[in-house]
Amino acid sequence: MLRVEHISKTFHPGTINEKKALDRLSLHLAPGEFVTVIGGNGAGKSTMLNAIAGTWPVDEGRITIDGVDVTALPDFRRAPYIGRVFQDPMLGTAPDMWLEENLALALRRGQPRGLRWGISKAERAEYRERLASLGLGLEERMTTKVGLLSGGQRQAVTLLMAALRRPKLLLLDEHTAALDPATAAKVLELSDRMIAENKLTALMITHNMTDAIRHGNRLIMMNQGKIILDIAGEEKAHLTKRDLLDRFAAVSGVQEETDAVLLS
Repeated sequence: MLRVEHISKTFHPGTINEKKALDRLSLHLAPGEFVTVIGGNGAGKSTMLNAIAGTWPVDEGRITIDGVDVTALPDFRRAPYIGRVFQDPMLGTAPDMWLEENLALALRRGQPRGLRWGISKAERAEYRERLASLGLGLEERMTTKVGLLSGGQRQAVTLLMAALRRPKLLLLDEHTAALDPATAAKVLELSDRMIAENKLTALMITHNMTDAIRHGNRLIMMNQGKIILDIAGEEKAHLTKRDLLDRFAAVSGVQEETDAVLLS
């Protein structure tokens, strides 16, 4: 479903601030895989996600989604293939529009627009049903402006919007980092359920080692713009935080306190 082939990205090349964020990185995701991504600050996690989404062009390499070469496409041309949930709950929605209007925008992403009523009765019934499945009572607030919702409610709505058209690839960009632990756990539970029910291929960045181990069926760790660990299947199912720290130290050659390195 996703093939990233030898991509590189350098910021501020030729200056004192030059930073090689991605170093000939390759990653392949099979349909239905749910991959968690972990690594320290500056490891290249967000740069990789932004390169896949088309936010930043890569210097070299190739990116293919479901057989379509999207390397040269800007982010808005990749919209039909990708759903994304950002770290900031304020992003991903139109705060001054009603909840049902936001869902209508998500449903029409990548489609031509015509002169017809914005939301049909059938669509409104579908939105109510989907919102009810979140278990947050939002089906009774469909004409509430999204900007009036709490951070957790907005992330749940953004997640629903991202999955509404069953994208080829779902990108979760530290989407629980700004939430309190209880709300984050609820959003992660919803993420697991939506990915499983819709059979989505997903890539989730997190700074939390426990979440990286607990969620998804594959885990990759990044360091200095490269993937240094790739763990899946039974090996991941039996992985512990201590195992992850020890393997990071062995592969990266970093011998200082690895918690500080990973969670810096």
